[in-house]
Amino acid sequence: MNLPPRPIGFLAGVDEAGRGPLCGPVVAAAVILDPARPIEGLADSKKLTEKRRLSLAAEIRERALAWAVAEASPAEIDEINILAASLLAMRRAVSALQHAPVEVWVDGNRVCDFGVPARPIVKGDALVAEISAASILAKTVRDAQMLALDALHPEFGLAGHKGYPTAAHLAALKQHGVPDFYRKSYAPVRALLTQPELF
Repeated sequence: MNLPPRPIGFLAGVDEAGRGPLCGPVVAAAVILDPARPIEGLADSKKLTEKRRLSLAAEIRERALAWAVAEASPAEIDEINILAASLLAMRRAVSALQHAPVEVWVDGNRVCDFGVPARPIVKGDALVAEISAASILAKTVRDAQMLALDALHPEFGLAGHKGYPTAAHLAALKQHGVPDFYRKSYAPVRALLTQPELF
């Protein structure tokens, strides 16, 4: 894919993690990299091992010119839908950056109003280092949240499936009920709450 020309000035890469899971917030990250301090091995976070992601996340926090992580809560997801909540989290991340970017490149095919020019980059997490870095930060933060929730609620197995709707996860929800950190607008959760007799 032909990428657009890079702007002169700070370019922020943005990505999110956690659209598909049934629980927890959707997490977005924004990163402005420092050309003088390159980071080797940046790639789509889903293609990296957990250990490599954590190692790169530490490097990004140390070497990037600016980075920020933000989220939208399960209640916000239920209120405005997951796409709008993802874009809201992205806006929050960009506005929290220590340096204002001149342009924002977002993984995927949608952008929102960041107050500066923005471009969607399909497969950007594999093509643009700034977006790769953002995807790594978003994924590692979101995974850490799932591990923390798992420590409080081990009965749901969140450390393993990270909130995705596996058969074991749905069985645990049926057995133990739906806690308040779940997304009640998501079909499997909504069905459990409104038609438990079907399960």
